[in-house]
Amino acid sequence: MRLTPAHYPGRAPIDAYGNGGFRFAEMSHKGHLLALLSGIHGWELNDPQALRAEDFRILLDLEPHPEILLVGTGIRLVPQVPTVLSALREVGISVDVMDTGAAARTYNILLSEERSVGAALIAV
Repeated sequence: MRLTPAHYPGRAPIDAYGNGGFRFAEMSHKGHLLALLSGIHGWELNDPQALRAEDFRILLDLEPHPEILLVGTGIRLVPQVPTVLSALREVGISVDVMDTGAAARTYNILLSEERSVGAALIAV
C-alpha cells in the first residue's frame, strides 16, 4: 500500500463521488481515498477488488486509530477476506464493509456526530 502525495490535513465530509474520484473540502481527487483522523489521503492499491491486510498498514501504523472504519468496496459490496478484517479488529477497529456510496454517506453522518470514524473508499 502506498499513499499518494495528495493529502488534506483535516477531516471533511465527502461531498460527491463518481467519475473515478471524490469531492471534499471544495477540492477534487481522482482515485481512491483514506479518510483518517489525521486527514484525507490519496490511496494507491494494487488491486482494489482484492484488498489485503497490507493495504491498511497506515491504519495500523498511525495513532490514534479510528474506532470505526468504513470500507467502501466500489459500485457493489465485495465481501472481504477474514484475515484483512481480523488484522484491523485486533487493534480495536470496528470494520463495516459496504459499497462506496453507502460508506461515504455513513462516514458523513458519523463525522457530523463527531465520532471516531475513518473510511477506506474505492473510487467508482
